[in-house]
Amino acid sequence: HEDGRLRRMRIKQLVLASMGLVAASWINSSEALAQSTVEPIVGRDGDWATVTQVSTIIGASTVFLMPRIYYSDPESTVGWKGRWHFSQFAPMMTMAAATFLVDGPIKNELKLVRPGCAGVDPAFAGPGSNCETYGGPSTLAFASWGAFGVGTGIFLVDTLKYSKGRFHAGSFIGNVGVPLIAGVLTSVGRSIDGVGQPFETQSQVLAGTFIGMGSGLLVGVAYSLLQRPSCGYSNAIFCW
Repeated sequence: HEDGRLRRMRIKQLVLASMGLVAASWINSSEALAQSTVEPIVGRDGDWATVTQVSTIIGASTVFLMPRIYYSDPESTVGWKGRWHFSQFAPMMTMAAATFLVDGPIKNELKLVRPGCAGVDPAFAGPGSNCETYGGPSTLAFASWGAFGVGTGIFLVDTLKYSKGRFHAGSFIGNVGVPLIAGVLTSVGRSIDGVGQPFETQSQVLAGTFIGMGSGLLVGVAYSLLQRPSCGYSNAIFCW
């Protein structure tokens, strides 16, 4: 009993010591981050930053939360069907990985500076300077229009192949309509002159737009061709 009690006390001490080290390191890192924040080199519109972030999230989440809608014409189950596929994590993760690739290695290789940051090295600009990263291709434009491309690819394949050309308004709105509006808002918000300089130049936004749209369309078409919208022989709404 004494050995067990001593062992438990030592475990508690180790846990408390570990928690103290984690807290201390977090405080030190927070202080270092606060100290490294510098005055903005160029001003940018914070409201448009929020709009573009929200529009990107709405466009992407709408596509990846949409059910696969198709027209089933066997006699016993005739009519429109909707099925949620967990396999949609595949195109979602593919586009997420592509977005990180654009935001990191591709931007760092192209070295296209943001508007108002000519002659500023992002590596030394510091967080809060509004010049701490390169501008092109636009990451948010790529992500937003990439989601539009995925949704459009899924809609086209589900409509033309699995529904034999029958049009469904809900599938169009969720896969194409909402992401299209979100993409337009994102592209406008990233290139507009609001308070100060825009976040990216028009060419940087256009590069992100078309690269994202093309990549997303390829991913959406490939995914929907490989994964049928039905759930096999079951009537389940959720497909694994």
